[in-house]
Amino acid sequence: MRIAVLSDIHGNLPALEAVLSALEPFEALWQLGDIVGYGPQPSEVVARLRKESAGGVCGNHDAAALGRIESSWFNEDARSAVQWTATQLEDGTREWLAALPERATDGPFTLVHGSPRDPIWEYVYSAPVARASFLAFSTPYCLVGHTHVPLVFREDDGLVETLSPSDGSRLELDERRAILNPGSVGQPRDGDPRACGMLLDTTTMTVEWRRVDYEIATTQERMRTVNLPPRLVERLSQGL
Repeated sequence: MRIAVLSDIHGNLPALEAVLSALEPFEALWQLGDIVGYGPQPSEVVARLRKESAGGVCGNHDAAALGRIESSWFNEDARSAVQWTATQLEDGTREWLAALPERATDGPFTLVHGSPRDPIWEYVYSAPVARASFLAFSTPYCLVGHTHVPLVFREDDGLVETLSPSDGSRLELDERRAILNPGSVGQPRDGDPRACGMLLDTTTMTVEWRRVDYEIATTQERMRTVNLPPRLVERLSQGL
């Protein structure tokens, strides 16, 4: 089965549409949280995921938009965006988001937003954190988001290997346990403003990362129209 794996869409519909096209054909869609927040089209993004019968988990921005966690824990720009997002969610959108779990398992894969130790908040950004995270899930592989950066941490003979996938990078999944991050669809932060997603093939047990251009200016103009923070608008062009 070919599965599109996405994370951190952040209400950016043009980026989502571009990544879905880049990953086609796929037979299932998994998302790793932070569907909303930052971006100007939260309900439209949820509607698109629902159209694809997407499975997946809840992120910290999703939880904040639902009122499950305090927006005061966010920085000023993120707090402003999530508070605006909360006012935009239609009833059906809110219900769909509210039904997402913090953790899910599908075959050999565990799905979380942050880390298997703390699915909502912790960033798996370094080998020491990854080493501790390997103790917190029992499946061979864990899919995470939250960092907005494509990353792989793999256990190899007692060591933790770190890989930084780029556009077109392909990895075979073998007996070594791994934590895999598809990067961010709607707000990349690795210096590359192109939207990012990952294609998982459970028949060949391979994963591939793909980057794709999208209409950044369209999303930026929509953000300005609804008065989202200028810093959030500008960073889309920078990939930071």
